[in-house]
Amino acid sequence: MGRCRVKRLVTVLLLSGTPAFAGHELFDRDLVAGQTLYQDHCAACHGANLEGQPDWRVPNDDGTLPAPPHDETGHTWHHDNQLLFEYTKLGGRGALAARGVSDFNSAMPAFDGVVTDDEVWDILAYIRSTWPERVQEIHASRNPKH
Repeated sequence: MGRCRVKRLVTVLLLSGTPAFAGHELFDRDLVAGQTLYQDHCAACHGANLEGQPDWRVPNDDGTLPAPPHDETGHTWHHDNQLLFEYTKLGGRGALAARGVSDFNSAMPAFDGVVTDDEVWDILAYIRSTWPERVQEIHASRNPKH
């Protein structure tokens, strides 16, 4: 096998096995707009510094959970991009119902009609940009490769 073919093969294998290439919906997004949109629409509940609400794992009296952090201490990065997008656009109940879960009471409102689809992706890309590289790589592995 020639050196060029070996180099090409190694490159293909490296790229096909690299989880960082999953999650492409968040690449080449407007992070400045995402940060502004986050502050305008998300920070009131999820915190100006993505810290979430206190005791976010303990249900409120109505059974809803307080807003979780979106920094690396929360669970946002545990979910694939599509679920995060649906959760933001459709709200917690709508996103979960679309996946067959109807018995979970979520306080997350729907932002469909408030922000555009591209703005949702900008917000999610901004959130992702704040995570350490290791967490970003784990999150990328949650997404299907294209």
